[in-house]
Amino acid sequence: MVGKEYSDKELGKIVIRENIRARRIVLRTRPEALYITVPKGVEMHEVQGAIEKFRARLIRSKKKVERKRIDLDFTIDAEFFKLSLVRGTQNKFLSYSELGITRIVCPPIANFDDDELQAWLRKVIEEALRKNAKIILPSRIDNLSKLHKLPYESLKINSSQGRWGSCSSRKSINLSYYLLLLPSYLVDYVILHELAHTKEMSHSDRFWTILDGLTQGRALELRKELRNYTTSF
Repeated sequence: MVGKEYSDKELGKIVIRENIRARRIVLRTRPEALYITVPKGVEMHEVQGAIEKFRARLIRSKKKVERKRIDLDFTIDAEFFKLSLVRGTQNKFLSYSELGITRIVCPPIANFDDDELQAWLRKVIEEALRKNAKIILPSRIDNLSKLHKLPYESLKINSSQGRWGSCSSRKSINLSYYLLLLPSYLVDYVILHELAHTKEMSHSDRFWTILDGLTQGRALELRKELRNYTTSF
């Protein structure tokens, strides 16, 4: 079942991932797919049962997170990343970036209904997110690692849309560049969550006790708030 993908008439693309640390079936709706994380040994009929149980809710969630069209009204105004599109006078696209700020100048004749243009604009924005994340996130995790005496082995910035971050048994941490779309305190929560895994790999009671100690007792509160955000734009 590991890495299984298939298409559902109502829910679209479904991606099933097995995680040895998972204790239950978790369903996450993203613009590009429904991601399902399952514990080791779960059978396909159990996954399908979970989908059917929550189908109506998943359909509503899918409609809620469907991707917005990128046009002159599209903006991103996050704490670490701001983006705007403006109409220019030249017949070509121009992009201007500095740390935390990206501006795309569009030609007067730009057709924002064109699927190829939408895909290109997303790639431009994703690349800007990646570049910014590679500057912002390493220093942020280094500071928190040293502050709480939780060393890690390595850090990779990726484009994951299924999860904000992960930590391996070798203390190698992965962080999605979509973290830059979050408020700074939730960025820190995700980082602290992964650093806590350097001491406890599973989501056991011990893990949540550790994370509570790192977040002034707000671990579950912050986890709930994080669910209001998606790894996409």
